[in-house]
Amino acid sequence: MSAAVTRASSTAGAKGGTKAGAKRDTTATSRGVVLAVLLISTAYFLFPLWWLLVSVTKPFGRQFSGSGLWFDGFGLFDNLSRLTAQNDGIFWRWMLNSVLYCGVGALVGTLLSAMAGYLLAKYEFRGKGLLFGTVLAAVLVPKILFTLPLYLMFSGVGLINNPLAVLLPSVVSPFGVYLARIFAAQSVPDEVIEAGRLDGAGEFRIFRTIGVPMMLPALVTIFLFQFVDIWNNYLLPAMVLGDDELQPVTVGLVGWNASHGVAVPAPLVVIGSLISVIPLIIAFVALQRFWRAGMTAGAVK
Repeated sequence: MSAAVTRASSTAGAKGGTKAGAKRDTTATSRGVVLAVLLISTAYFLFPLWWLLVSVTKPFGRQFSGSGLWFDGFGLFDNLSRLTAQNDGIFWRWMLNSVLYCGVGALVGTLLSAMAGYLLAKYEFRGKGLLFGTVLAAVLVPKILFTLPLYLMFSGVGLINNPLAVLLPSVVSPFGVYLARIFAAQSVPDEVIEAGRLDGAGEFRIFRTIGVPMMLPALVTIFLFQFVDIWNNYLLPAMVLGDDELQPVTVGLVGWNASHGVAVPAPLVVIGSLISVIPLIIAFVALQRFWRAGMTAGAVK
C-alpha cells in the first residue's frame, strides 16, 4: 500500500515538474519574441538617424556615395561652415525661430492646460461635463483639419506673416487639458486644498504652491508633447509665414529640398536635417525622468 502511494506521489510530482518546466519554456520563448520585436523596431526607427549621422561626417558632396551606413572620411566642420554660409546663415535663424515658437508655445500651453485641468478636476460648476466632453472630442479631431480655417481667420485679422499666427494655435492643447485633469483628480487631494483654504490661502496660491508641484510629472509630459508637436508642425507655418526670416526650420528645410539641389546643394539639406533633431533629443534626455513618471501615472490612472 505504501509503495503504491509513493509511486503515485512520484508520478504526480513528475507531472507537476513537467508542467512547470513547460510553462518556463513558454515564458522564455514569449520574452524572446518580445525582445526580438523590440530590437527590430528600435533598429528600424534608429536607422534614418544613423544614416544622417554618418552622412554629416562625410566630406561635402560624398553624402550619397559609398556606403551609406559607415563613415568615409571626415568633413564635419567643413559641412557646418558651408551650412552657415548658405543664404547668409539663414538656417540658424530658422533654428532660433523654431526654438522660440516651441519654447514659448509649449510653456504657455502647459500653463493653460494645467489651469484648465485643475479647474475641471477640483471645481464644480454648471456645464462642467459638457466642457470636458468637448475637450475629449477635440482630442480626437486631427489638427490638420483646423489649418485652413485658421488661415482664413488670421488672414481676416491681418496676422499673415506674423509670428502670432504660429504661436496662438500652439498654446491650445486639448490632450494637455485632458492629461492635466486626470492627473489633478488623482494626485491633488481635496483635503490638502481645504487645509490651504483654512490657512487663508487664495485659490490661485493653492494652485501655484500645492497643485502645480503635485502635477509636475504630468506638466513635464505635456510640455514635451507640445514642444515636439510644435517643432514638427509644417503645414500651418508654411501657409501663414511667407517671409523666410520668420519660418521655422521644418519649413525652411522643405524649401531647400524643393530646389532639388539647384539653388541649395542637397548635402546641406541632409546636414540641416540632423541638426534640426538635436533640440528634441536634448529635451527628451533632460526631462526623461519626469516624462516617464508622468506617462506611467497617466496610464495607471
